Amino acid sequence: MSGLDKMKNQILDEANHSAEAKIAEAKAKAEEIIQAAKAEAEEEAGKISQKSGEAVAIYGERVKSSCDMQRKKALLQAKQELIRGVLEKAQAQILSLETPAYFDMIREMLKKYAQPEAGTIRFSKKDLERMPEGFETEIQNIAGEKGGSLALEKDPADLDGGFILIYGGIEENCTIGAMFEAKRDELSDCVHKVMFA
Repeated sequence: MSGLDKMKNQILDEANHSAEAKIAEAKAKAEEIIQAAKAEAEEEAGKISQKSGEAVAIYGERVKSSCDMQRKKALLQAKQELIRGVLEKAQAQILSLETPAYFDMIREMLKKYAQPEAGTIRFSKKDLERMPEGFETEIQNIAGEKGGSLALEKDPADLDGGFILIYGGIEENCTIGAMFEAKRDELSDCVHKVMFA
C-alpha cells in the first residue's frame, strides 16, 4: 500500500471515528431529550390526575350535599303533610262533636268574642237545627255579662261550624275553620312537638 493510500485510509478512519462520535453524541442528546420529555409528561399527567381527583371529590361532595338537601326537603314536606292531616282531623272532630260538647265550646267562644255593644249572631243551618233549648237566652246572657246584646239571626249562614258576630255592619268570623286558620302556626308547632320531639 502506498503512502497516499495510507493517508487516505487514515483520513477515512478519522472521519468514520469522528462521525461515530457525533452519532453517539446525537443519540445521547436525543435520549436526554426523550427522558426529559417523559419526565415532563409524567409530571403533567400527575398534575392532571391530581386535578381530576380533586374535581371528582368536589363533584362528589356537591352530589352528596344535593342529596342531603333533597332528603331534608322531602322529610320536611312529609312532616308538613302529616301535621296538616292531623289538623284537618282535629277540625273534623270538633265539627262532629256531640251536641252538648259542641255547644259547651260555643259558650266558651262567645264568652271570649262577645263585644260590649249591640250585635247579631249567625249560625249554620245544622247548628240552628240542633241548638239546645234555651241556648238563645244563654247567648243573650253571655252578651249581657260583657255589657252588650246579641240577637240570634234565624237565617242560616253558609259556614262549617262556629258562628259569625256582626257589630255595626262589621263581621267577626268565629267559625271553626277561621279559628284553625288563625292559630295554624301555633297548632302546627304543637303537633310538631308532640309527633317529632
